Amino acid sequence: MSETKKPKIKTKTTRPLAKRLPERFKATRERMSNVNIALIFPNLATVIALCMGLSAVRFALQERWEFAVGAIFLAGLFDGMDGRIARMLNATSRFGAELDSLSDFISFGVSPAIVIYLKSLHQWQGLGWLFCLYFSVCLALRLARFNTISIEGREPVGTENFFNGCNAPSAAILVLIPTMLDIEFHDWGLWLKPWINALFLFGIGSLAISVVPMFSFKKVNIERKYFPLVLVGITFVAGSLFATPWITLSLLMLSYLATIPLSIKAYRKIVS
Repeated sequence: MSETKKPKIKTKTTRPLAKRLPERFKATRERMSNVNIALIFPNLATVIALCMGLSAVRFALQERWEFAVGAIFLAGLFDGMDGRIARMLNATSRFGAELDSLSDFISFGVSPAIVIYLKSLHQWQGLGWLFCLYFSVCLALRLARFNTISIEGREPVGTENFFNGCNAPSAAILVLIPTMLDIEFHDWGLWLKPWINALFLFGIGSLAISVVPMFSFKKVNIERKYFPLVLVGITFVAGSLFATPWITLSLLMLSYLATIPLSIKAYRKIVS
C-alpha cells in the first residue's frame, strides 16, 4: 500500500519588522532609537512657541486682548530661539525642521487670524472670515515654499541675510498692529474698524507669499566700534517696550516695513 503524500501547506513567513519597513522608515527608526538629550532643548522651544500660539486663541475667546497679542509675541521669541539653540548644540535635525514649520503655521498663520476675527472682523461675518482664510493660506504657502527651498538648496549664494517675502513671525505681528493700537487707544474706536484689519490681512498676506527681498537680521555682524551704540539702542528699545509696549512694537514693525526699499537695493547688488 503506497503512502499518499500529504499536500504541503504553505505557511506565511513573517519577516522581522526592520526588514519589512521601507528604507526611509527604517532610517527614521534607527535614528529615533537613541535620541541625544541635546535634541530635546530646541524642540522644547518649538513646542513652547506652539503652546503660546494656541493660548492666544484662548485669551481672545476670553477677550483678554493684551494676553492674546503677548502670547503671539512670545511665540515669535521662542521661534527665534529654537534654531539658534539647535545650531549651538549641533542638534539640527529634519524632525526639528518639520516640527518648527508646523508650529509656525499654527502660531503665526492661524492664531493671529482668529484673534483678529474675534476682535474686529466678526462684524463682517462671512466676508471677514474670508480675509482671515486668505491670510492663513498665504502663510501656509510661504512655509511650504520655504521648506522646498531649504530641502532643494535653491537659495542663491550670498542671500542668507534676506527673506523672500515677509517671514511668518513678522507677518503675525504686523497684522496685529491695529489690535495693538486699539488696546492703546481704545477710546478712538478707529483701529477696530473691519476694513482696516481686512486691509492689513490682505496686504501682509500678499507680502508673505511675494518674492520681495526683506532683511533678515539673523546673521548680521556688528563692528566692535559700534557695539556700545547697539547696546544703548537695545536698552532704549527694551525700556520703551516696558513703558509703552503696544506703541513701541507697532513702530518697530512699521520701521521694518519701511526698510523694504533698502533691502531691495541691497539684494540687487548681491545677485547682479
